[in-house]
Parts: sequence; C-alpha cells; structure tokens
Amino acid sequence: MDFAVAVIAHESLATSAHGALIVAAQGAQLSPAASALNDASHGALQAALDVSGFEGKLGQTQALYGLSGIKAGLVLVVGAGESVSLQAWQKLVIAAVKALPSKTAKALSYLGELPVTGRDAAERISDQARFALAASYRFDAYKSKKAPASALKLTLAIADKAELKAAKDALVWGQCIGTGQNFARDLGNQPPNIAYPGYLAEMGMALAEDGVMSVDVKGDAELREMGMHCLLSVSEGSVHEAQLVTMTYSGGKAKDAPVVLVGKGITFDTGGISLKPGGGMDEMKYDMCGAASVLGVMAAIKLAKLKLNVIGVIACAENMPSGSATRPGDIVTTLSGQTVEILNTDAEGRLVLCDALTYVERFKPAAVVDIATLTGACVVALGKVATGLFSPKDELADELLAAGQRVDDRAWRMPVWDDYQELLDSPFADIANIGGPTAGSITAACYLARFTKAYDWAHLDIAGTAWLSGAAKGSTGRPVPLLLEFLRARAAG
Repeated sequence: MDFAVAVIAHESLATSAHGALIVAAQGAQLSPAASALNDASHGALQAALDVSGFEGKLGQTQALYGLSGIKAGLVLVVGAGESVSLQAWQKLVIAAVKALPSKTAKALSYLGELPVTGRDAAERISDQARFALAASYRFDAYKSKKAPASALKLTLAIADKAELKAAKDALVWGQCIGTGQNFARDLGNQPPNIAYPGYLAEMGMALAEDGVMSVDVKGDAELREMGMHCLLSVSEGSVHEAQLVTMTYSGGKAKDAPVVLVGKGITFDTGGISLKPGGGMDEMKYDMCGAASVLGVMAAIKLAKLKLNVIGVIACAENMPSGSATRPGDIVTTLSGQTVEILNTDAEGRLVLCDALTYVERFKPAAVVDIATLTGACVVALGKVATGLFSPKDELADELLAAGQRVDDRAWRMPVWDDYQELLDSPFADIANIGGPTAGSITAACYLARFTKAYDWAHLDIAGTAWLSGAAKGSTGRPVPLLLEFLRARAAG
C-alpha cells in the first residue's frame, strides 16, 4: 500500500480522478466532504443512503456506485457515530480500508476532516496511515494460495495548504509506525520451526545491512565466557543456541546517553521440565513477541531517521525439555553475580531478561525499558486491553503511560513495591525465580527490579496484548506504537 497527501477542496471532489472516494457521516449528519458530494450528485448520495438504511453508526459502511455528477465510480460512506474518540477513530478507519474492493487502485480519503478528540490535523493524517496498514495486514507466507498484495494508493486529503508540510511529515511517521508494527506481527506469526533464536539474530543483522545501525550477536560460547548462565540455563534443553543480539542506532548526539530497549525472545516455550499443558501450546510461539517488538521499533526508527540514540537488545532462547534441560531446583549464577534457585522452568522469561538487564549497564543508559510476554497473571489482571507497566520511577512511568494514551496502545501501571520482595526469598540461593501463587505479575517484576538498580527502568508485561486468540488469532505488534511514541517524545525533548 502506498500513500500520499494532497490539498483538495470540497468543490473538486466530484471531478477527482480517484476510483474511490471515502467520506463520513456522524449519525444522520454528513461530513462536509460528503455534503459536497451530495450537492454535486443533486441529492443522489443522501437518497441512496436513505434507501440502504445506513444510519451512520460507528464502523458502518455503505458503498455507493455510479452516482450521477461524480466522476469516481465508488463513494464509500463510513459511519463515525455521534462523537469520535481515538478508539472510535481507529475502528472507523480500519472499517473503511477493509470495505474497499480488493482491486481498488486509487482511493481518496477525506476522513481526516472529522473532529477526533485530542487529535490535530497532522495527527489524523499519521493515524490514517498506520491504521490503514494495520487493516491491510495479512500473514499467508505459508499458504499455497496467497492473496495478491494490495496495490492501493491511498491519498489523504487536507483542505488547508498551510498544513501540507506538517501533514507530509506526519504521514511519514504514521507509515513508520505501521511498518514497524507489521514487521513485529510478521515475526510473531512465524512458526517456531522457522523462528528459532538464530532466525531472530538474522533479522537483527538484516537491519544493519545498509550501515545505518550496527549489530552484535553473541552465541553460547561467548555468553558462557561472559557469565550469562541464567540466559544459558533456559536453552540447555534445546538444540538451538541462545542468542544475545545488540542493535545500536546512533541518531542523536554522540554525548547523549541512549535509551535501551530489552526484549524477551523465547522462540518457543514448552515450559521445559515444568511442562505446560498441551492445549493451546502452539501459541507459545508468541513468547518472543517482546523481541519482535524491539526489532519492529528498530526498523521503524531507522526509516524515520529519529534523532535519538537507541539500543535494542534481544535475549533469545528456546525452552525445551530434554535430558540436558535445566531442572527445578537447579541453582545458577547470573551475570550480576546473584544466584538464582530455579523452582519452575516455566518462569524462564525473567531468567533471560535478568542477564540482559545486567548486560545493558555497560551502555550507561538514559533509561531502560524491557518488553516481555512474562506472566499469565498479567492476563488475569488486565485481560487483552492494557499492557502491564511496572516501574519504580514515576517520571519514566508517566512518559510511557502518556505515550500509550496518545497512540491508543494503552498501559496500566502496577506496583513494584519492595513489600513483595520477600516472596522471592530462597533458603538456598539469593533469589528464587517464582514467588508463590499470588501477585504473579508483580513478583516477576520485582525479580527483574533486583537487576536494574544502576539506571531508570520500566517493565512492560505484554502477555495479554501481544497476540489474539480465536477467529482473530495472530500477533498484534503491540507495544510498538507505544514505544515509538515514547521515543519520538524523547527525541523532541
């Protein structure tokens, strides 16, 4: 899908050469663009809507073909409801793109004139691009019959020439978010016999092929020499080596400390010796969605040429049972020197993350955000709507919460109080890797907190938001929009 921005007056819509025109109605009230087309068609547009029973409800669409006085063969009217929140805005843009016939080559959207709560004209352009990319996403790489790639060129109309530059800049940013999010979705949807740890390392190296960023990959031998035994403990039962991939993007000033993103990359999680139930285990291919989101963000900031120093680190392993796998009761030494009693091998995400979080101290970061499908307890607490946010730093937490609100990729702050730390006590090691039956997402975050004392840190538990099950099954690409908005705001100062 390609995009453009154009200044197009309402009076010119009727003679537009685009094959399809997209306009809106808020209940019974036509948008200004829709009203202009109704006038040009001498009331035929409104008459057709009346006959069809169209009510302008949120997400409702009505395709009108061959309206007299209008050059475009199709006018698509989209219902916006009575008021347009950011959530409603996303739904109606996605509904519009999905309602376009698959063979549509050129479409013009005038949806950007709708008053969306909290969004200015440029932001509405950015939103349309990323929502359209989300709507057009499909993953059929392994199907024998593939749907043709979208050949649509979507032009986003604005009325004021003075807004053109801001709109073009916003369009680029929206495309970057959508592209990064869809890249993360592609990675998450890959089958686990393809997307093993080395595959994720290859994806990281591919991002560096043009020289815009640098990539370093460490395998078993180097990780063992460094002392990253906690990370290595997770992959002991797998034939695939663990991988630690570091991607460095230097878009800011040399003296500026980088923002570091750390992603959990468990490419398949059987639970190890603490074996998971068989039902639904196929979805454990999504346990690398934290790493996928970091790769998606790094791809997007490179496209956007973001003026910020960012380092992405992904800690990758496959958690499998075998004769060489880590056992419940094993004690390992982390890179930090702290020892961990592994009481449950299915609490493996924190094991790979703790070594990665110690590793990133060397970058003297301005802030560190880790992203992980860490706990089922977070799904119980927050469901599939909000990402769990844990941070002892109020300012950093507020930045991330605000970023999520601005792009409708929301998070909810949870406690990471020292009161919970005693639940992780072990009689045999410095710390246990589980904390008992209660407060599971909190004790997991508290475990990570023990390895993050050297910098400002936040943890995003995306176990509930990284993928969907059922009819809409697949990776969501979250929290790529949240992270990119957070980084954009940091770059803007």
